[in-house]
Amino acid sequence: MKIYASGEDYLEAVLVLQKKKGMVRSVDLARHMGFSKASISHAVGVLKNGGFLTVDEDGYFHLTEDGREVAEKIYERHQFFTEQLVAVGVDRETAERDACRIEHAISEEAFQKLKASVEKQSNDTA
Repeated sequence: MKIYASGEDYLEAVLVLQKKKGMVRSVDLARHMGFSKASISHAVGVLKNGGFLTVDEDGYFHLTEDGREVAEKIYERHQFFTEQLVAVGVDRETAERDACRIEHAISEEAFQKLKASVEKQSNDTA
């Protein structure tokens, strides 16, 4: 199933919240993302149907293997672009917003080449 940028954002948010809190429910996600519980409920339904997320009997979200893979990929990109933008002088808040847009638009090939180039430059200056 094709996942869109908004779905990637939800999965990334679940991953981030799981890292911070351990367990995540819809109210946590709604608060974190600034969306209504109805919006969260709709998105969760789509992600469950797509096989990216499950919800247990207590209402806690769990990323499936596919969901975790997508979330980790997006989270890595988000962190990478945020740090690169901050490193060149962009304030963190703007860098976070811009990274969120870039992370969805860039191809896997371009991201991997950029990442390798930055790593090479870091190693050359170390």
